[in-house]
Amino acid sequence: MRHCCPTMPALWRVMLLWICVCVWLPAQAREALLVYRRNALSQETEEAMGPRLLTKRSTSSVNMVEVFSVKVDCTVMFRFAHTVMTSRALNKANSSQEIFFEVDLPKTAFIVNFSMEIDGVMYVGEVKEKEKAKKQYEKAVSSGQTAGLVKASGRTMEKFSVSVNIAAKSSVAFILTYEELLQRKLGQYEILTRVKPKQPVQEFQIVTNIYEPQGIAFLEATATFLTNELLPLVENTLTDTKAHISFSPTLEQQRKCPGCEGTIIDGDFIIKYDVKRKEGLGELQIVNGYFVHFFAPSDLPRVPKNVAFVIDRSGSMKGTKMAQTRDALAAILKDLHEEDHFALILFDHEITTWKDSLTKATKGNVTEAIAYIRKLRDNGATNINDAVLRAVSMLERERRDKNLPERSADMIILLTDGMPNNGESDLKKIQENVGSAIGGKMTLFCLGFGNDVDYSFLDVMSRQNKGVARRIFDGSDAAVQLQGFYEEVASPLLLEVDLRYPDQAVVFLTKNHYSQLFNGSEIVVAGRLADSNMDNFLVEVFAQGPKEDFQVQGKASVVNFDVIYPDQEYIFGDFSERLWAYLTIQQLLENRDIGTQQEKDNATAKVLDLSLRYNFVTPLTSMVVTKPETEDGPVGPLIADKLTEDQRQKAERTSGSGGSGSSASSPRGGSFRGFSQ
Repeated sequence: MRHCCPTMPALWRVMLLWICVCVWLPAQAREALLVYRRNALSQETEEAMGPRLLTKRSTSSVNMVEVFSVKVDCTVMFRFAHTVMTSRALNKANSSQEIFFEVDLPKTAFIVNFSMEIDGVMYVGEVKEKEKAKKQYEKAVSSGQTAGLVKASGRTMEKFSVSVNIAAKSSVAFILTYEELLQRKLGQYEILTRVKPKQPVQEFQIVTNIYEPQGIAFLEATATFLTNELLPLVENTLTDTKAHISFSPTLEQQRKCPGCEGTIIDGDFIIKYDVKRKEGLGELQIVNGYFVHFFAPSDLPRVPKNVAFVIDRSGSMKGTKMAQTRDALAAILKDLHEEDHFALILFDHEITTWKDSLTKATKGNVTEAIAYIRKLRDNGATNINDAVLRAVSMLERERRDKNLPERSADMIILLTDGMPNNGESDLKKIQENVGSAIGGKMTLFCLGFGNDVDYSFLDVMSRQNKGVARRIFDGSDAAVQLQGFYEEVASPLLLEVDLRYPDQAVVFLTKNHYSQLFNGSEIVVAGRLADSNMDNFLVEVFAQGPKEDFQVQGKASVVNFDVIYPDQEYIFGDFSERLWAYLTIQQLLENRDIGTQQEKDNATAKVLDLSLRYNFVTPLTSMVVTKPETEDGPVGPLIADKLTEDQRQKAERTSGSGGSGSSASSPRGGSFRGFSQ
């Protein structure tokens, strides 16, 4: 059952909200379950897992550990998602058993709580400054204990895993809570729940409640594992401002066949939705002393773009990478609008241009450019510095000679798979050269192909020049990844968007100026109110459109939840404040490594303060989980960290996974990489 807008785009590329649930049982577990042993495996499994080995252990004995409950409860208010995952198990044996708990969560989410309830006693994780937690971590590692709870898991997730020794006839509940602001991409939000319980569970439940006072435009709920028999179990209740989605199959409905030990529940449960859009100002609401402004006006004409594609053709791009780049560029060029202008700049140790100037994207020019790209071959070293500077120079000259539309967006898209080893090779110097040349006049997007590239170098250089970086993972879908990124930036709607609020009425404002607003995306601004008098809370938005300036103004409205949701006693009351804190931290982290040293230090201090105040696990904090004592005495603490993209990439290089997706791995989080600042 689903409600779906018939005009939705066919291809969705969105920020995913993931939950992956795995409970790993001891040796007495059923044959369908997977347990860990150090036995020989097939080469394929060894390649997927590295040094940790996974095998299936069969037993004729009854299952002595019963996982009797798996629940996922997600509440979304104003796109801010609060997810609680709970799993409960009972040790039926006459001796203690070790149970493992794993959850995959989105890498953009912040863990806010982890608790274990064992026989009525609650063990709650505590968020601490990373340097303080580091001492406990090092002590645990030095004593031979596995202390890390979080590691990279595929391209978009982090794996949280923990084990606990449960006494005979005792029960345990694992409770993990995390929060995230859903990002709108290509016209929708998506919540994806990955479930792999490995066996039928007595109480299995996925429940999502979405509250959007602006109104819900469309909603769709489905799952990759749904059969015709399971489809009616997806309950979807939609009103104008609220959606309730649930999926609760019985024990027998979860089985692959009557009497089978295996479960059919193995895959992704997906919810997609968007909200109704108002013309002009967008949606601005005030809740509990904080305001949030969502700006994504509909039906705006697109702004023409002038894009210089700077493509690495050095020797490391040979083979599959080069073929995928050719295919992706051909598809991207076909998607250009005729009012757009483009340039092709190829580089190895030399710089080659298709034409000496930008070319209008007529059908004939695009056809000619595709034919040129089809001949692209790898050769030589990597001179990133001169290639990007050539693109800047070309755009500047075309702009100076008035060959480009006055109201158009200038952008550079750099694709590289390696480190600069020709020309200027000092990374910081390249960043300085590029930043100085661009001077705020255009946007730089960087795509890092594979694991040999220094992603942090590209990431900083992009953010220094109003853009973003994206990793393109080695894999059969690399061309699709390239096209997916381009689709996100293909249609600018407004330039130099400035959102203004009364100076005396607002404090602690998040970012309120954006270089571009792209079709299908959304600008979010939040702040704390200094004045309770809302009569003078005037909001203005100024921007540049394709033909004229865009300007709207209006007043904020205070949300009365008792009127909108009269039967809802409690959602999660401080969500507006936590949304503001989450957004503030994310934006400070983005700018923590650019600017002057004082600006970097100030950003770091603010992130740490907010992370501790709101109990967020961020790159500057860690969650310390104290495990209960065992028969052998006290057990060292476990540490839940927030991985940086640099840590994720290093882990992939070590494991050789390339971030191609999730794979089986040790439930103890054995690839944990420790602490970094």
